[in-house]
Amino acid sequence: MKRILSAVVLPAAALVAVMAPPAAAAGPPAPPDANLAAAYDNAGISTAAVPTAADLDGLGNSFVAEDLAAAGWGPGAAVTVDGTRLTMPRATPGQPDNVIADGQRIALHGSGSALTFLVTGTGADAAGSGTVTYTDGSSQSYRLTAPDWYSGPSDELAVRTARRDTPAGPTALDVKLYAVSVPLDARRRPASVTLPTVTGTGGGPAPELHVFALGLRPEPAGWTATWSTAVDDGLAPYVWTDRTLRMVEHTSVGGNRVRIRLDNSFGPAPLTVGHATIAVRASGAVPAAAPVTLTFGGKRQATMPAGGQAYSDPLPFSVPADSDLLVSVYLPGTVQFAPMHSQGLQDMYSTADGGTDHAADGADFPVNNLFGFWTVLSGIEVTGPSHSTVVALGDSITDGYASTVNGNQRWPNYLAQRLLAKDGPTAPAVADEGISGNRVLTDAFNGLPNTGTAGVKATARLDRDVFAQAGVRTVVVLEGINDVDSDASADDVIAGLEQIAATAHAYGLRVVVGTLTPAGGCGCTDPARAAARDRINSFIRDNGGAFDAWVDFDAAVRDPADPEAMLPQYDSGDHLHPNGAGYRAMADAIDLATL
Repeated sequence: MKRILSAVVLPAAALVAVMAPPAAAAGPPAPPDANLAAAYDNAGISTAAVPTAADLDGLGNSFVAEDLAAAGWGPGAAVTVDGTRLTMPRATPGQPDNVIADGQRIALHGSGSALTFLVTGTGADAAGSGTVTYTDGSSQSYRLTAPDWYSGPSDELAVRTARRDTPAGPTALDVKLYAVSVPLDARRRPASVTLPTVTGTGGGPAPELHVFALGLRPEPAGWTATWSTAVDDGLAPYVWTDRTLRMVEHTSVGGNRVRIRLDNSFGPAPLTVGHATIAVRASGAVPAAAPVTLTFGGKRQATMPAGGQAYSDPLPFSVPADSDLLVSVYLPGTVQFAPMHSQGLQDMYSTADGGTDHAADGADFPVNNLFGFWTVLSGIEVTGPSHSTVVALGDSITDGYASTVNGNQRWPNYLAQRLLAKDGPTAPAVADEGISGNRVLTDAFNGLPNTGTAGVKATARLDRDVFAQAGVRTVVVLEGINDVDSDASADDVIAGLEQIAATAHAYGLRVVVGTLTPAGGCGCTDPARAAARDRINSFIRDNGGAFDAWVDFDAAVRDPADPEAMLPQYDSGDHLHPNGAGYRAMADAIDLATL
C-alpha cells in the first residue's frame, strides 16, 4: 500500500491517482495521468524552518529545499544530465513533489533514445519493473533501481546535498537524487510509462521508489562526437578567479556545424562560464583565425547546476578532421572544484587570476601558465558527412597514458586516422572515453572533492560516457586489467564485461571487446594475476556470442618469446602501458569491418 501524508493536502488529481479502484478487467485501461505532476502523492522537500511539512521516508525526514536551491536544483529548475533535460518539481516546499512508484501510468510527450528518471529510494535500494507503451500500441518492459537516498552509491548521483531535514531540523548527512535511464526504441514514439511496482523481500515492508522528474533524451540527429573526454571523479585542484582557460582538442572527423558540451558532472556547486569560443589551432595558444563566440540558448553566459551540463547552440563552423581545435572558456568570479579529465597528455593554456575575458583573443592571448587536463569541457560535436560514432571505453591504456605529451598517440587517435584513410569524410567519429585507473567492477569514487581520479566503475558510467554520446553506434571496450591487478577474480570481471555488453545491446549498439594487454615485468602483477588475465582473454577469444566482435590487443603487442610481457619496442618502460608505437599497433589490430 502506498502511504499518504495526512499532514499534506493533496491535489484532486493526485488523490484520484492514489485512491481510485482498479478498472474492471473487461474494460479499457484508465487514461494515463497527463504528466508526472498530476500523480504527485508525496512531499519530499521541506524548508529548514518548517521541516515537518514533508516526509520522504515515512520517518519524517526530507530534502532541505535551501540546499537543493543552492546546488541549482530549486523548484522548476531545468537541469541537463547525461544529455537529458530534467525539470525539478515546481511545487513549493512542503507540497507534493514526487510520486511513490506503484504502477501509475504517466503520459509521455516527445520522443528520444532513452527515458531518464530522477529518482531516489527510501528504506533501502528500491527496484521494480515497469512498462513503456508506444503510440503504435507496442510496448516494452524495463527494470529500474533507485539507490537509497543516503546509503546508496555515488556513481549514478545527479546531485547530492550535505544535509537532511529531520523533524527537529537539518542535520549533517549526505543525501542524493539519482538520474537513471532506460533505453527506448527511437524509431517509435512513446505514449506513456507505467511506473514500477516495488515489492519487499523477506516479508518486510517494501522500500519506496520516489520519482521526482521524467525526461526523454533526444536523438541528436546528424551529430557525431568528433572529440570527447570522460569527466573522472577528480576536481581541478585550484581556485581560479576571473580566469580564461584555452584548451586543445584533437578532432577525429570534420564537419560544417559545431557545438560543445560544458560539464559540471560531480561538481558540488553551480558553475558559470561567462564566455566560450572555438577556433582552429595554428600552434600553441594561437588560433588560425579569430575565435568565434558560442552561445547557449542565445546567451553568451551559461550556468550549470551541480551535476549538470550545457550544450551550446549549433554554430556554422568549418571543423577540419584530424586537427587541433582551441576551446576557450572564461570563468568569472571564483571557481573551485571544477570537474576535469585529469590525464590530458596535452599542454593547455591559462591566463593569470584577476584578469578580464580573453576568450576571443587571438595571438595576443596572455599565457600565464600551462596545465595538463581538460576541465569544464567534455565534448565537441559536429554535423557533416560522418553519421556515426565509435566510443572507446577503457582505462589508462585507452587514455593514452605514457604516450608522448602533445603527440595524440592514443590508440583511439590512430583508429580515427585509419577510419579516415579508409572512408574519408564519411568515416565514423571516434570518442575517447578512457579514464586512467578505471575498473569494471569497483568505483574509485565517493563523490567528494579531491579523493581520486580513477572514476566511476565502467558498469555504472555507461549512460553518461557511452549512451549519451552523439551518434554512437559501436563501443570498443578495453577494461579489466586494473580489476585483475586489484585481485578481482576473472569470473567477476567476465561477468562485468558481459553486463556491459548486455546493457549496450539493449541500446542497440554493437559491442567490440578487446583482450587485456600483457603486464609481465610490472610490479603490479604476479602469477595469480597473470593467470586471471589469461582466463579473461581466453573467454574473450571464445566469447560465445556475448559480444559482436573482439580484437586481440594482447597479441598485437605481446612478445612471442615471453607472451606475458610486452614487446620491448612497444613498452613505455613500465611494462604495463604501451608507448606510441604500441598504441599504433593496437589500433592496427582492429578489423574496421567490425565497427
